[in-house]
Amino acid sequence: MIIDRHISNFIVFCEEAIIEALKKISKNDGRIVFSVTEKGVLDGVLTNGDFRRWLANNPNFDVTRPVSRIANRNYKWASIDDDEARILAVMGDHTCLPLLDHRQHLVAVARKSVLTETLRIGDREITDGAPAFMIAEIGLNHNGQLDLAKRLIDLAAESGADSAKFQMRNLETLYRKAPGGVNSSEDLGAQYTLTLLERFSLTTDEMFAAFDHCRARHVVPLCTPWDEESLASLESYGMEAYKVASADLTNHDLLVALAKTGKPLLCSTGMSQESEIIQAVDVLKEYRASYVLLHCNSTYPAPFKDVNLRYLARLKEIGRCLVGYSGHERGYSIALAAVAQGAKVIEKHFTVDKEMEGNDHKVSLLPEEFAAMVQAARQIELALGDSGERKVSQGEMMNRSNLAKSLVMTRDVAVGEVIAAEMVESKSPGRGVQPNRKAELVGRKARRPFRAGDFVFESDLQDTPVQARDYRFRRKWGVPIRYHDYRQIMEKTNLDFLEFHFSFKDLDERIEDHMGQVLDLDFVVHSPDLFAGDHLLNLCSNDDAYRRRSISELQRVIDITRSLKRFFKKASERTVIIASLGGFSKDAPLKTDEVRRLYENCARSLAELDTDGVEILPQTLPPFPWYFGGQLFANLFVRGDETAAFCSDYGHRICFDLCHSKLTTNHLNQPFLDFVELVGPHTRHLHVADAGGVDAEGLQIGEGDMDFKSIAALLDRTCPDATFIPEIWQGHRNEGEGSWIALERLEGLF
Repeated sequence: MIIDRHISNFIVFCEEAIIEALKKISKNDGRIVFSVTEKGVLDGVLTNGDFRRWLANNPNFDVTRPVSRIANRNYKWASIDDDEARILAVMGDHTCLPLLDHRQHLVAVARKSVLTETLRIGDREITDGAPAFMIAEIGLNHNGQLDLAKRLIDLAAESGADSAKFQMRNLETLYRKAPGGVNSSEDLGAQYTLTLLERFSLTTDEMFAAFDHCRARHVVPLCTPWDEESLASLESYGMEAYKVASADLTNHDLLVALAKTGKPLLCSTGMSQESEIIQAVDVLKEYRASYVLLHCNSTYPAPFKDVNLRYLARLKEIGRCLVGYSGHERGYSIALAAVAQGAKVIEKHFTVDKEMEGNDHKVSLLPEEFAAMVQAARQIELALGDSGERKVSQGEMMNRSNLAKSLVMTRDVAVGEVIAAEMVESKSPGRGVQPNRKAELVGRKARRPFRAGDFVFESDLQDTPVQARDYRFRRKWGVPIRYHDYRQIMEKTNLDFLEFHFSFKDLDERIEDHMGQVLDLDFVVHSPDLFAGDHLLNLCSNDDAYRRRSISELQRVIDITRSLKRFFKKASERTVIIASLGGFSKDAPLKTDEVRRLYENCARSLAELDTDGVEILPQTLPPFPWYFGGQLFANLFVRGDETAAFCSDYGHRICFDLCHSKLTTNHLNQPFLDFVELVGPHTRHLHVADAGGVDAEGLQIGEGDMDFKSIAALLDRTCPDATFIPEIWQGHRNEGEGSWIALERLEGLF
């Protein structure tokens, strides 16, 4: 059990709106909030279940009403002075219990201790599922200079550190000294250490100034107090968590004082035997502390043979807590191995010069090394995934479509004819159902006519056919097509336009070979992303030769679009051309100043195109787009604020790809409707599909994370005249089957 005195995320005031309570419920791991009066007296409790029951009984709900109107006053509670057995008895099956003082003030929350509990330090959460909390241990590497301390903080922030950590000692009480200086009877190592401490310590005010600078740079300030006087000073500052030095894990008096603060503790275990670690854990549990145990070898530098990373698993068993790693070995490969073994806190010393005076500099990372460690750790965390059921990833799905085999008919088959085994064979590519499902097909009656060489699709194994019909929408709509399939698709329904998705080979085709008559429709063109010679369209490139080739390729698309106009009776005065304009990077997202330059390149390239009779629409992009060369990092037209600013600054409109941008907001943990508010007013055209996670794009409507009802209402307000297509991945297969399913589900919304 954990007694959490850091309860701001659990508290709402009686008169606050219900919506504010719901926000806090979604943030805290107990899924509960406590309603208190202005004086802190507990008034009621609100859980997810309480809210749902209120909704069921109040169909005309109003979430702006005060929490006090719906808070449950039939709640359990215990006294802050009760022992653990009594609190657990009252708690029963509940995960959280309010603890009150004798005046009924809410002073703490008891939470059942689980192996993967949540710790909060500042605005960061340390959980089993969150990225590792990365600490740049500055310690004494400021060498007694506040300016250097601030510079180290700046560099730590730029290197991706979550926290910058210092150490505080009261030398007068911590060390025994001879009058007038260092005690000459001490061992040489102690003399050397004390001499450095006397020369390189910051004053208390300087330390507080360093902490303030941390907060200004949005990194969490942390400090190791080496004595109770220093702890008192840090408490007066308002430190939000503490690091316990390896040297003090056996100092139970200090450990108790730290536990009594109610702040999260990060406890290094270097220099301690297992029995001493167990004793420390007993102390922490007795005083109901919230803690992480850090595996550590306190040698400077630590030999690799002595690190023993396998002990992390044992440490987790001993502490029944999250674990981390505090490393003093050279380099950062061991820290990365610790991340792979489940370390949720990583601490490494940090310096600007490994040759400066002091032991810590020699085992420290330089800023570029720390940044490389953080980046590699994030890659490892993504790669770890989970131990659940093996699923095909988005990238694998694309390769499976190109490289795998499918069931293909060996001869023509009439409707109603029973399909025999000899009528089916396995051929590449993998556009249809996989060969392992042949038994599901054999013996069925054909629901549609097959020609020799036709793929077998999922719907051919189902009893209910997918059929197109006429649809009704508030805005003009179309479907994605290719030259080879537009005729049969357009004849199935009442669309307003066709959206040609060109490959670079399509640009070499004679238009007259495909367009035999003038159509009573409008049309849109989607430019290829990839051109001959693996040239990925990039109007933003800093390589001028590459940029100019991209301009030339897009100009070809424009010229072909103008040639197509004569075949469309309702062609717009300025035909829309959708394009991904580039700005990708291979290894990591670009920095803000680099992105700014690419936007300038993009605007310059667009201005150099002859766009008479057409309108180029940059499409919004996901953070990790898939191309034939693999997955890249997108940097332009990803964030809503940057996209809206580009449109305002340069007078362009966009193709708002809802799926792409949902992946972005998932990645950034931002509300998607806020993105729609920003980008909607600049939208000329919409691509509509569902999305999941950070890179599962093109999902069928209703099979991802999107709330299309809310999105559609906001689009009606921000871009009522924007046209749309459903852009389901592989939705064009089997004569547009995926598009018909999507349109069926979108009807009534768009």
